[in-house]
Amino acid sequence: MRAIRIHEHGGPEAMRLDEVPDPVPGPGEVLVEVGAAGINHLDVFVRRGMPGVTIPLPRILGADAAGVVAVLGDGVTAPAVGTRVLLYPATYCGACDLCESGDASMCGRYRIYGEHADGTYAEKVVARADNAIPIPDGWTFAEAASVPLVFVTAWRMLITRGRLKPGEDVLILGAGSGVGSACVQIARLVGARVWATASSEEKQERARALGAEVIVPYERFDRFVRDRTGRRGVDVVVDYVGKDTWTTSLRALRQGGRILTCGATTGFDPTEDLRHIFFRQLEVIGSTMGSRTELKQVLKHLFDGRLRAVVDRVVPLAQAAEAHRLIEARQVFGKVVLDCGTV
Repeated sequence: MRAIRIHEHGGPEAMRLDEVPDPVPGPGEVLVEVGAAGINHLDVFVRRGMPGVTIPLPRILGADAAGVVAVLGDGVTAPAVGTRVLLYPATYCGACDLCESGDASMCGRYRIYGEHADGTYAEKVVARADNAIPIPDGWTFAEAASVPLVFVTAWRMLITRGRLKPGEDVLILGAGSGVGSACVQIARLVGARVWATASSEEKQERARALGAEVIVPYERFDRFVRDRTGRRGVDVVVDYVGKDTWTTSLRALRQGGRILTCGATTGFDPTEDLRHIFFRQLEVIGSTMGSRTELKQVLKHLFDGRLRAVVDRVVPLAQAAEAHRLIEARQVFGKVVLDCGTV
């Protein structure tokens, strides 16, 4: 089969279209013929290399995929061959206290496709059978592949960890990203008032269409927020930008406000004045991915039409490097998806 792999860390040019052996499902697993694979910022970080993280090479990139179940491993009876599915993008032990309590993404053996194991930029992929979730007939593979990682991340961050409530003001930085466009919709679904930053007029209009009520300029956005709230600040800030915005995000919060983070695209080592946290009694809440149960919770809203997949464009598998360049240049809104061409 064809797959996009990296043999060394680097820029988009490090990605190669290789011929590799077809994977074989083991007990409890299924083989999925991939119709589409979603691209995430995580894939960019894996490709570049992450400080302190060793990734065995070569590595097939990608966490998200949708396609058709083609082969069942031993002991598997469902989903049946021919079922259209998307994949929950991680595995975990299932037996520790954290897993049993529903916090699987905190499990010490939590492993994400494309980072800790070969991923989904491929014509075929093997996954745990219970990670293959059936999708409605009306959904395209591109829509389905754009959803899992960003929506489960946004749902856990805002709902499970962030405790977002109706009527709260929430500022979402980078509403044009995959996670950002999911956060805007989920916050609106909850009944929060959505404030959002976006880097162009086109992205701002698309953020409004998803439910953002207030568009916030990037330049000193804390001053803008405080001016518009009578010096109060917002209840919640969603900041996965990291180093470039962290201090400003803290200043944009009200007394006792909450800052939520699931990443750090501009750097993980911001300068921080701790007085903003302890004196103003702020909460700093970290969140990573989410459990299969949390994914199913948000999928119900997607499948029922209350939330929607946001796909900027679909490109052939062989053009994965160009897709990464577009994402790094911030030239997309929502998700870029690879057409893997097998179904």
